[in-house]
Amino acid sequence: MAKTIEQLNSGLIVGRVGLGMHGTQVGSVAQAVHDGDTIDVRAPGDFGIRFLGVDAPEVSAKLPDSGPDDYPSLSSPRWEAFLSGDPLRNARVSRGLKRHLEALLGPGVAANHHFHSQEARKGLAQMVEADRAALGQSKEDFRFFLAFAYEVMDGYGRFLAFIHPNDPARQLPPPRRESYNDRMLEAGLVLPYFIWPNTDPFLKARLATSSLQGAVLSPRQLFEEASDPATKLGRARAAVRRARAQQIGLFAGTNPLRLPPSELRLLVNLAKGRTVNRWVIDLSDPKARLLHPEDYPAIPHPEDRLFVAEEFVPLFRQRGW
Repeated sequence: MAKTIEQLNSGLIVGRVGLGMHGTQVGSVAQAVHDGDTIDVRAPGDFGIRFLGVDAPEVSAKLPDSGPDDYPSLSSPRWEAFLSGDPLRNARVSRGLKRHLEALLGPGVAANHHFHSQEARKGLAQMVEADRAALGQSKEDFRFFLAFAYEVMDGYGRFLAFIHPNDPARQLPPPRRESYNDRMLEAGLVLPYFIWPNTDPFLKARLATSSLQGAVLSPRQLFEEASDPATKLGRARAAVRRARAQQIGLFAGTNPLRLPPSELRLLVNLAKGRTVNRWVIDLSDPKARLLHPEDYPAIPHPEDRLFVAEEFVPLFRQRGW
């Protein structure tokens, strides 16, 4: 089925919707038009949802030489050739970042990534199917509950959300009421990928009485919030540490993930002549400072990295970072 919102090859994000529902039927134009600048619509196609705070191995992805609709599987020989070759030969990056990325490359990296992408895909499908069955709902009746953070949509036309099974009657046991984002981290099937300000689904409530500048915490405040098990960020970081200690999923002792998905995408971007553009903060350091985008490997564990888009850096500078 076509997507309701999608990104065209030109980069433009577009949407296609129909007249909204009125009762159990599609309403008339007069019923759909609320006032001179508001109209009710319905989605005739699918929406994409990108899970916030996590990053799963890629099932398929564009290569530097890919055409507009060319997304080869990571099992493709093309990916093996790219990741075991010299993808950094034209990269404009520091010597330190180049050495870090080169250490992640080599024969079998693409196959390893493909294996873990399939494990993550199966793991999520099993979680969702188990919840649907436990709720006794058909696939038509099963619903998701979405909690948004600061940004509702990304540059690809996908919703950005923490996604849960919709369970208002609380039929599921407490661990299964957590978001799939958190549960996938607990299972070690995805890596954390924290991008400010999309770390807290309740950030918008904070912003209602403040400004985006007011949502920027000092180094000490950020350290305390990121370490607090009562916060979403603190719980997520702890879940990753447990998965690593238990050597499950991506951290399996016999076959760990060799190349994180964010760095796989980075390699493609660098091969296209692009640069690294998100600044980073070490959440494990109470005296942390903003690090240059190319210095992210100085923070060894992904759960300790908080990425900050370049446009938000001045807000942090104003708060003393």
